[in-house]
This record gives sequence, C-alpha cells and structure tokens, in this order.
Amino acid sequence: MTTSPGRGPGSGFAPAVAATVAVTAAMLVLDLGWLGVVARGLYDEALAPLRRTEVFWPAALLFYAFYVAVTVAWAVLPSDGPPSAARRGAGLGLVAYATYELTNWAVLRGWPAWIVPVDVAWGVVLTAVAALAGKLAQRGVEGRDR
Repeated sequence: MTTSPGRGPGSGFAPAVAATVAVTAAMLVLDLGWLGVVARGLYDEALAPLRRTEVFWPAALLFYAFYVAVTVAWAVLPSDGPPSAARRGAGLGLVAYATYELTNWAVLRGWPAWIVPVDVAWGVVLTAVAALAGKLAQRGVEGRDR
C-alpha cells in the first residue's frame, strides 16, 4: 500500500494539534509558575488594590484560548523551523504584552511604571518559549528532527 503526498502520518491535523497542545502546556506551566510563584510578590505589591481575591476563570480561559490560537497560527505553523518560531513568538509576545501594559499605564490611575518592562519582558520570553515548544511538537509529529 502506498500513500499519496500529504497523506502520511505527519500530515493533516495531527501536527497542528500537537503544536496546540504543546503551546498550551508550555504557556500554562510557565505562566502559572511565573504568576503563582516567581513573581507573585511583585504583582501583589504592585497591583494589590486592583486584584481580585480569586481569579475570574472565564476571562482567564478566554485569554489563554485566544492567545494559544494566535501563537499557533502566527508563530508556529507558518515558521520555517524552531528558531523562526521562537522569533515570531517573541515578536507576538512583545506586541501583545506591550499593548496590555501600555494601555493600562495610560488609562489606569496608579498603574506602576516599573511593572511595564517586567511584564513585557515576561510576555516576550513566555511566548517565544511556548512557540518553540509548539514548533518542536509539530516537527516531532511530522517526523522531522529540526
């Protein structure tokens, strides 16, 4: 039995699904580690009067669903390889997190200026690493090493 081009085990939806699962896992693990452990004190100190006592999960889940989808569609699937995916992810993280931070700084009274570069840098790193993980997973399903 032969397979036609584009019909092998790495074709179809499997690479995109693998990329999406990897981006989701990387983003959740890294962001929960950052927000819940590493930088928790920074955010508690800077944003205490604005923070909810508990996360509003519908908004958080919508954010992650949108951000994962855009990361996969923009940074992972169209990239040539892992370095390209990481660069595209870094660019997306810069735009997304800078938009959020600069808008908050512009319109919210008391938004701490010092948190802007910290959070933007985190968005760059987070999205670059998540996109890299997605590309590696996609390549793994396609049977390509790099």
